[in-house]
Order: sequence, then C-alpha cells, then structure tokens
Amino acid sequence: MAYEKKIPVDLDCPLRLTMSLIDSKWKSCILDELRSGEPFRPSEIHRRLPEAAPRVLDLQLKELVTDGLIEKKIYPELPPRSDYRISELGQSLLPIIDGMLKWGEDHFDIFIRKYGSPTK
Repeated sequence: MAYEKKIPVDLDCPLRLTMSLIDSKWKSCILDELRSGEPFRPSEIHRRLPEAAPRVLDLQLKELVTDGLIEKKIYPELPPRSDYRISELGQSLLPIIDGMLKWGEDHFDIFIRKYGSPTK
C-alpha cells in the first residue's frame, strides 16, 4: 500500500505544487547529481549522497520517476541492471535548484550561526 498524504495539495498555489515535487530532503540533491544528463546506476547515486539512508533514496528515486522528473531504464539482462537520468521536465527545475545553491552560498553565515563551522 502506497503512502497517502494526509493534507491534500493546494491546486490553487503554484508554489505549493512545485514544492510537492521537490519537498523532500534529497530530491533536489538527486536532481542536482543527475544534472549532466548522464545515466547513473542506483549505487552511484547512493555513493554521491552517503548521508541519505538507502531506503529513503530508493523511495525518493521512485517518486521522482513517478512524477516524471527522472527516467529509469531497466536493462533486460541477468542479473537485472537499471540506471537513472534526469528528464526534460527535471531539467526545467535546475534553474530553481541553481537559485537555491546561490542563495545558500550568499548566506552561508546563517548556516555557520545555526550549525557551527564545517569540519573536514
């Protein structure tokens, strides 16, 4: 049984509609990783986002496919193999993600105050 949101999406608000597609912690990051248009195997996406739980990434990949923001290709071979690539619709969200990246860079001091200095 699929998860059903308790609060319906407000179809009168374009902002809420857009956020309903990229509202999770990792969806924007997945789209950013796939921005080149090159296909990535699921394991490569997991390697690029190691902080994300594999189950969460798999669920969000599935949702992105369902929403048409990425495409999944399954190869008919044994063992089965698949890869993901960003769709044209997903590419259309990249300017929004780029704006979010720029804003984060321009206001990094907010994050230092909130979370402390980054450690490497």
